[in-house]
Amino acid sequence: MLSYDGAALVWRSAIKRSEEARMVVLQGLIFVLGAALIVGTFLSAIRTFVVPRGVSDRLTGVVFVVMRGLFDLALSPVRSDARRERAMAFYAPLSLLALPVIWLSCLLVGYTALFWALGAPTWRTAFTTSRLALLYLGIDAAAAPPTTVVAFSETVFSLILAALLVAYLPTMYAAFSQREVAVTGLETLAGSPPSPFRMLKRYHRIGGLDDIDEVWATWLDWFNVVQESHTSLQPLVFYRSPRPDRSWVTAAGAVLDTAALTASTLDRPRDPQAELCIRAGYLCLQRIADTFRIPYDPNPRPDAPISVARTEFDALYDALATEGVPLKPDRDQVWRDFAGWRVNYDAALIALAVLTMAPDAQWSSDRAPRRAPAFTRPDKRARAVAADITAGVIAGR
Repeated sequence: MLSYDGAALVWRSAIKRSEEARMVVLQGLIFVLGAALIVGTFLSAIRTFVVPRGVSDRLTGVVFVVMRGLFDLALSPVRSDARRERAMAFYAPLSLLALPVIWLSCLLVGYTALFWALGAPTWRTAFTTSRLALLYLGIDAAAAPPTTVVAFSETVFSLILAALLVAYLPTMYAAFSQREVAVTGLETLAGSPPSPFRMLKRYHRIGGLDDIDEVWATWLDWFNVVQESHTSLQPLVFYRSPRPDRSWVTAAGAVLDTAALTASTLDRPRDPQAELCIRAGYLCLQRIADTFRIPYDPNPRPDAPISVARTEFDALYDALATEGVPLKPDRDQVWRDFAGWRVNYDAALIALAVLTMAPDAQWSSDRAPRRAPAFTRPDKRARAVAADITAGVIAGR
């Protein structure tokens, strides 16, 4: 039989082995969690800047939602739309600059976990090693080979993230500039904020209704470019125009409404270019809406509800008639035709106006809710509005 001292020694040895086993399991779990955080962070950067298609990223979405909540909270006492618009101009750039800070912080935490799991004596030592490797300030050359490899990978990943931001900022601003050229030029045709009434009136007064086709060719190309750039580089959706009364969303709405009026209401030969422009426009808005999971009916009925009321259409019809614009005489039929075109882009247009907090403009952002509680996700607000329009809850007719 074992003596008392021998039994105690065996007991202590068993306890030690048990503690060592638990520590190995804990280190393995911490290593897996740290590695998952590192991989998730790297994939977040890849999805945000590199993948050439509309792929949503949860971490990027959280950053933009939190930043939007902070802006909403700070601006909640502000009643002036002009002041709110000036402040919101900083929202997308600051959110974009916050992304690399969040990504690098996630790498710092993830690699701290890895270094601790690989044998760092304390969490502080693991954090210091991770910080030095992240900022490429040097690490302990005498460290064990696995630690050296992990530190090297942290340095490489941090440099890649920095390179991604540096490389894609010029790309984003080039796409932004290309978008804004047409938006700025629209002020000449439709005023600011843009209005389909002003655009048709201006063309009629200068005797240019027969030449309005040139607008559709320009904007058909614009819709194609914006669809490609704003689905692959989603932060661009939130970049605001240089002037507070302009927005790419309201510009798109004004052009689409003008094309719909041209196709349905003007008494002139059928205009295939206007109809193709409408199709390019609603496909553009729908594809961008898809990246934020905004619902819409891809094949709506021509008589489905829209957010423009018949009384609003009649008022515009009368105003155009007063200006002497040639109009088709059957008002009921032209209303049905206009509504049949509008229904294709109505829900997506209003939802994107909500998502981007677009400034007021006729028949687009003027029917979007202007305020919501802070930290209410803007994409959820947009989905709710789109669902209400599709269901006929927000309906003009």
